[in-house]
Amino acid sequence: MVIVRSLVWFVLGIAGGFVAAHLVNKDPRGQELLAQVDARIGEFADRMSEAYHEQETRLSEILDDAKGVAAAAVDATAETAGSLAAAAKKAAPTD
Repeated sequence: MVIVRSLVWFVLGIAGGFVAAHLVNKDPRGQELLAQVDARIGEFADRMSEAYHEQETRLSEILDDAKGVAAAAVDATAETAGSLAAAAKKAAPTD
């Protein structure tokens, strides 16, 4: 029951917003106001997009660095394991 009531109020709010925007858009001052709001929303969206792409680039660089470090660690481990195996073969008694 509460969910249905909330949904009804939500739908009525959306419908009321559309009606208000339509009435404001009929007036030249309202058109100017809506144009300013639209410009600000566009500016905000552009800033968010730029920030997202900057963060994405930064994270990609960090991941690339981590991949390089991990690859170097794997190579060093393999090299050390090979050296230890060779040393163990030399040290093993021959029968």
